[in-house]
Amino acid sequence: MSITLLLGKVRRCSICSEHLPHGPRPVLQIHSRTRILVVWQAPGRKVHESGVPFADVRGKRLREWLSISSEVFYDSQYVAILPISLYFPGSGKSGDLPPRPECAPVWHEKL
Repeated sequence: MSITLLLGKVRRCSICSEHLPHGPRPVLQIHSRTRILVVWQAPGRKVHESGVPFADVRGKRLREWLSISSEVFYDSQYVAILPISLYFPGSGKSGDLPPRPECAPVWHEKL
């Protein structure tokens, strides 16, 4: 299956939608030629709202730590960004809830 078709399936996934207070909005980037894979927990609220991986303070720090520009970081041919849970899990009393467990077993190996 091509990466384009697979991403289409991922974007239509609703496996855990009943547990997502803000609905499913997968936030990832990947390309068939990607050489670097960044795996992270789950999108936060700001990332969920923007639809852009690491579009927050954590992303700025990560790009600085990796010493790469935003242009390279957000080019899926160079950097794939794949969260453990593809969706924002919602907020709890002391921050974001933990990643949902459904995504990784269904999608990670395929991606």
